[in-house]
Amino acid sequence: MEMLGAKVIPAESGQKTLKEAVDEALAAWVQDADNTFYLLGSAVGPHPYPLMVREFQSVVGREAKKQVLEAEGRLPDYCIACVGGGSNAIGMFSEFIGDESVKLVGVEPSGRGLDYGQHAATLCLGEPGVMHGFNSYMLKDTEGEPAEVYSISAGLDYPSVGPEHSHLKDLGRAEYVHASDKEAVDAFFELSQMEGIIPALESSHALAHAMRIAPELDKDTIIVVNLSGRGDKDVAQIEQMVSEGKFELPKVRG
Repeated sequence: MEMLGAKVIPAESGQKTLKEAVDEALAAWVQDADNTFYLLGSAVGPHPYPLMVREFQSVVGREAKKQVLEAEGRLPDYCIACVGGGSNAIGMFSEFIGDESVKLVGVEPSGRGLDYGQHAATLCLGEPGVMHGFNSYMLKDTEGEPAEVYSISAGLDYPSVGPEHSHLKDLGRAEYVHASDKEAVDAFFELSQMEGIIPALESSHALAHAMRIAPELDKDTIIVVNLSGRGDKDVAQIEQMVSEGKFELPKVRG
């Protein structure tokens, strides 16, 4: 971003997660609304931001639907995407919501485990709440405030989720599950070695769930997994974690 001329200011408050970045961006906007635009990449915040982000991201769902019909001649059985704020997932799901035969699955981070502060599995474990100007599911502390959260992937550590995902959950149209740090890292290495594609750690959570269910499905089942980003940005982080003994580098397949 700096290379393209932006000034990047890190969020230094609280846990320094996505929540704090949104907190500080909103505060900066309010202080100088006449000279500032507020832009957000996730499907959260006050209306119309979740709608805008869903619309921009929906190109992924439209292209995926067109390509799978051309390649396979039918709709997929599953669409799977990672969910933090939920932008990539709602963009993918949007084109398939009306196709009842397609199972929509969002995968949240269970991080180090499901104890308080060790995960960000909002739709799996949260409850209704209001944060950043929108009503959705939310992870809360004992005082009803946004909970501390954690994920190995910086894009998923958010204590709430886009309101449309909450709606899909309540309708029963989409299913929301979770995957751990270890499962995500295992999927990160698996795709890198098998396909030469390095997925973002965020996307690796979706891959982990696809790998989890695939052995139990018919061989003709079609699963579309949304790779929401490239893993180039995560390679140094993974290297450091491997050097610290947190994860093992798998043997290269020969």
